[in-house]
Amino acid sequence: MKIVVVAIDGPAGAGKSTIARRLADRLGFLYIDTGAMYRAVALWAVRQNVETTDHHRMEQLAIAAGIELEPGRIRLNGEDVTEAIRTAEVSNGASRIAVIPGVRRAMVAKQRELGERTSVVMEGRDIGTVVFPGAEVKIFLDAQPGERVRRRLRDVRAQGGTISEEDLAAQMNERDTRDSTRADAPLSQAPDAVYLDSTGLDIVQVEEAILKIVRGRVTNGKDFS
Repeated sequence: MKIVVVAIDGPAGAGKSTIARRLADRLGFLYIDTGAMYRAVALWAVRQNVETTDHHRMEQLAIAAGIELEPGRIRLNGEDVTEAIRTAEVSNGASRIAVIPGVRRAMVAKQRELGERTSVVMEGRDIGTVVFPGAEVKIFLDAQPGERVRRRLRDVRAQGGTISEEDLAAQMNERDTRDSTRADAPLSQAPDAVYLDSTGLDIVQVEEAILKIVRGRVTNGKDFS
């Protein structure tokens, strides 16, 4: 069977992780959360007391990190860190190390290796532009800033977080700016990606819209279910 890559890019809070997981399950593909991979490296840095400004050490950690992905779980050097990587400290650290060229090279190599072994739904910031520019399906998933903040706030509070909406909005704005203006692989829409604004759509509508695109480009209109 032909290996297929579905690339979903977009800013924080657009709903990439949720929709990518659902699509992978529906398609029978492997779901790859690239953000979780960066968070895993950031978590390791925190535990090793390595400053994110130490680019050489951060690159070494990224190369050495043993990252395994399973449905709904991620392991770092054999340890399940699915919950541990979701703290605000680790999330902010992940955004900071993502601008380090050596870290990005290491992560892109790991992501490409996964995508060359099996069909995947991969989401992140530069999947369609850098990691898999030849992906059969590219989606740029977006939502209005206020909606993205509300979605992320709901997720954070569901995990027991207590951050205010104003502070979260400031953090997300800072991250959007950093991701979009970094010199190496900035967040941007690939020229051949389909832009999808999910602001007024529920998760089922977003899923069906993307599945329609996948069917049209990969399976000649046939359903996967």
